[in-house]
Amino acid sequence: METPYPIPISPSKTRVGWIGIGVMGAAMATRLLAAGYSLTIYARSPSKALDLQSKGASLVNSPSELAQTCDVVFTMVGNPSDVRQNVLQKNGLLQGLNPGGVIVDTTSSHPALAREIFAAARAKGCWAVDAPVSGGDIGARDGKLSIFGGGDAEVVKWLSPLFEALGKVTYVGEAGCGQSCKIANQITLVGNMIGVSEGLVFAEQAGLDVKQFVEAVRGGAGGSMAMELFGGRMIERDFRPGGYAEYMVKDLAMCVDVVEEGEDVERIAVLPGAALAMQLFSAMVANGDGKIGSQGIISVIQRLNGK
Repeated sequence: METPYPIPISPSKTRVGWIGIGVMGAAMATRLLAAGYSLTIYARSPSKALDLQSKGASLVNSPSELAQTCDVVFTMVGNPSDVRQNVLQKNGLLQGLNPGGVIVDTTSSHPALAREIFAAARAKGCWAVDAPVSGGDIGARDGKLSIFGGGDAEVVKWLSPLFEALGKVTYVGEAGCGQSCKIANQITLVGNMIGVSEGLVFAEQAGLDVKQFVEAVRGGAGGSMAMELFGGRMIERDFRPGGYAEYMVKDLAMCVDVVEEGEDVERIAVLPGAALAMQLFSAMVANGDGKIGSQGIISVIQRLNGK
């Protein structure tokens, strides 16, 4: 078999694999199918793959088998432990991946794990890119995700045709930097989401029409992408998940866990806002709302106000 990298990617020749077909993963995989790529998937629950199969995807029985038949394999799973199981453990992707093959992990995972996977891939003559995404279910559906690429710069550039079907990629540095960028993104996002939530609750308590409030401030300094994406959903109490609230707890926890991974202590930031946000999102999980969308954070603010 020809070595996949650096032969140029094309829909007619590049065989793409996918693991993780939840809300985000299914939408992203659909984008690649629509772009004309041959797609093979692995799913722990094969029945969940029926929609993608109806669109032309093939199904295999293990990550190792998936890797054997693909040039580039994407993962979009829930947690770092899921990434480790699918990539590094017995019958995982690296066991079956051919030399020159590339693993692209779009999961929000741990920077240290991304570095471990990169090293393991290179030891086998393969490549790994950590490329977590931001933009939620709407961005995934519309192909407008922000993609944070970490790893070898030339490999990230080589993957551009695939990334272009999903959104816009920005190369942010060596292995692990994509995940670090996503964590920083989440820290920034939750600050905005909590601000929108508190603004809406205050506006309602003050007797304002909350929809008029949003229209009044959206074009000023108080406006944000978080308001554009989630403000209307918060008002309508539309908490359908683009990303689960429990995953936000996972993401925020990782900005603390870096200390335990032997990182240089001088590089660790003190993040009081992120710590508070983690407590509020943890309250959502404790309230039984871990599986609703992260925009449901407004429900915690409302509870604190007796609503």
